[in-house]
Amino acid sequence: MLKITFPPSPPRDAPLIIPVRPGQIPAQFQPAATAGAFTAAPETTCEIFAATGHTLLVGLGNPEATGALAASRLLRSPRIAIDARHLSPTDAAALAAGACLRAWHYDRLRTQPDEDAPLLAGLDLVSDNPKTRAAWADISAGIEGALFARDLVTEPANMLTPAGFIARLERLVEASISLEVLDAAALRAAGFGGLVAVGQGSVHPPCLAVLRWAGTHSAPPVGFVGKGITFDTGGISIKPADGMWEMRADMAGAAACAGAILALALRRSPAPVFAVLALAENATGARSYRPGDVLTMLSGTTVQVVDTDAEGRLVLADALAYAARENPQAMIDLATLTGSIVTALGHEMAGCFDNDPALAASAASAGAMVGEFLWRMPIGQSHRRALDSDIADIKHCVDGRGQPDACQAAAFLREFVGETPWLHLDIAGMESRAEADDLHAKGATGFGVRLLDRLIADRFEDPHRV
Repeated sequence: MLKITFPPSPPRDAPLIIPVRPGQIPAQFQPAATAGAFTAAPETTCEIFAATGHTLLVGLGNPEATGALAASRLLRSPRIAIDARHLSPTDAAALAAGACLRAWHYDRLRTQPDEDAPLLAGLDLVSDNPKTRAAWADISAGIEGALFARDLVTEPANMLTPAGFIARLERLVEASISLEVLDAAALRAAGFGGLVAVGQGSVHPPCLAVLRWAGTHSAPPVGFVGKGITFDTGGISIKPADGMWEMRADMAGAAACAGAILALALRRSPAPVFAVLALAENATGARSYRPGDVLTMLSGTTVQVVDTDAEGRLVLADALAYAARENPQAMIDLATLTGSIVTALGHEMAGCFDNDPALAASAASAGAMVGEFLWRMPIGQSHRRALDSDIADIKHCVDGRGQPDACQAAAFLREFVGETPWLHLDIAGMESRAEADDLHAKGATGFGVRLLDRLIADRFEDPHRV
């Protein structure tokens, strides 16, 4: 993340970004603005090179988007400054947040420098208001959590195996987050039939990670549950080769849950929260589970397998049943689960399924506040009936490859949550961006981290609301 400092006046040795509104362009820049037809309309820019220095005027709209746009114009500068002296502390912090999100890039595995990679490493947030630093401290935790998730999603599957994922989580212990790991032997002994089956075809054994942030009040915890398929071949129901390399990102739900726990710890949230991450590689091998197999899940439910490429709901079902044993006041699972949700909603928003409309509304509001949008989707009686099995308690997906079954997947997951208020966020299509633009970096997005952080802040940090 960019190194943020808070000088009281603009530095002379870095490009200066000045957010402006229509009618408020500083007089000394008005001639250049007029020549460039710059009116300070939201998210427009005017770049000025003069003897006094390098200045970028930016039309102030949504502050976070404005900060991202400004950073996108100056990514090759090692350091930039934002003049936020005329802004509220909240808007100033949001500008810095947008810049940090846009400047992110992943270059850990390069042996030669990328000539097009951002050089931007520092940001001077110019403000004489002492509350600006506090506003940044409040928002920066979510940014750091999102960037942690982005790094996880970007890492290749030969390095981020289930065990490799656990190794990355160990840094969270430094933030007073506890980490418990159930290895493959413990999973088999406990009866995690879904998670064990999905992972047994790989040389990299499955495991379950449980992260805990204790908080400070005594309310029941909130549970996050994440799908952590570190690579998905589809198993015996193997995927087409085209695009399969993208399946290293099939653990984005687990990454988001880990990033959200980190954000809560960094800002010392009073709410107790835990995260259950089901980690496995869905590979093909002599021990791979098969279409037609019947699995006994952690809950005791028997499940008929139809398509081994619908593995995510199997690992989530066991993780949800495990999380429900903690008697949480709510559970939220995140998963890159179905292609059909991308068909329905594109790359603009994630699907939200629930058994609690008020919780869903709170999540949608939290997502809108941080630019991570949700659309509520149905779970109808017919979606559950489609999963009736002739030989087991339930099938895990509908018959026929390629069937649009996001709603049926949610109906399946609902069988494992009991009476706990629950949300299922199908984030397929939202975990990464194919191309960079003015407001977003190319690659992993960290979608869900800031949504969860905001949801906890809005709904669960006041123990009197429980």
